[in-house]
Amino acid sequence: MQDFSRKPQGELQDDVAADRPATSIRVGTLVVAYDAPEARPDARALAVEMPVNVVYGTVPYAVMMLTPADLEDFAYGFSLTEGVIESPDEIRSVAVEPGEGGLRLLVDLAPGRLREHLARKRAISGRTGCGVCGIEDLAALPTAQTRSGKGPQVTLGAIQAALTALSDRQTLNRETRAVHAAGWAGLDGTLAAVREDVGRHNALDKCIGALLREGVQPDEGFLVITSRCSFEMAEKAATLGASVLVAISAPTSLAIERARCHDMTLCAIARSDTLTVFSGRERLLLAGEGS
Repeated sequence: MQDFSRKPQGELQDDVAADRPATSIRVGTLVVAYDAPEARPDARALAVEMPVNVVYGTVPYAVMMLTPADLEDFAYGFSLTEGVIESPDEIRSVAVEPGEGGLRLLVDLAPGRLREHLARKRAISGRTGCGVCGIEDLAALPTAQTRSGKGPQVTLGAIQAALTALSDRQTLNRETRAVHAAGWAGLDGTLAAVREDVGRHNALDKCIGALLREGVQPDEGFLVITSRCSFEMAEKAATLGASVLVAISAPTSLAIERARCHDMTLCAIARSDTLTVFSGRERLLLAGEGS
């Protein structure tokens, strides 16, 4: 389990910067009904997708297609789940600046960590959904460290409360119907952080980064994601040290395998009245069960 320094409790705040690009734009459209003789003018909000060049020191590392919000959170979460850092204090600062056709995310690493990073080789370009682009060999697939400890038990009521609240917190998706969300809930189901992005991996990295920056301990809650649970979503959760991951959509076979390998509770196809448990049943407290 990762050991993160404690910071004050409370709802995690979004990064706010007045000079950042908008996260949505409104465009004119024509709505065509199959049985109507004429198109109807309309307007629709669209999620902004923008290339963001992640740079460590002065060396570019990846070009990610992102929603331009909570980029500092993304820098921390992405750096952790990519294996660039092992703890948040290895990042000295994060800055965002305009770049050609997008943004540059400048991550200043501690000198020792930067040297170790530069010794690694990985090339990633333009991914929004793919989780392992740039990997040249199967042996290089990212694998999280084994988490120590069994992790907390979670009630179905807490999961249900988190799922219900998550829908209300997806402000950008409510406007555009085009982005994913990842949330962190306390053991009572209260959402402490929700991050959105056009990429499901990016949304989870942003949420993980928010937790890192606030010093939230991974045994104090669980993760909820709106997307399907793939291999890398399970690995990212395991890298954080989370013991419970709840996905609204279905998991893949490899995600289940990795969840079992990491002794992680994986619940998916989660709805308001039911969910399906794929691994780690022992952490779920069903109705009438004691802690």
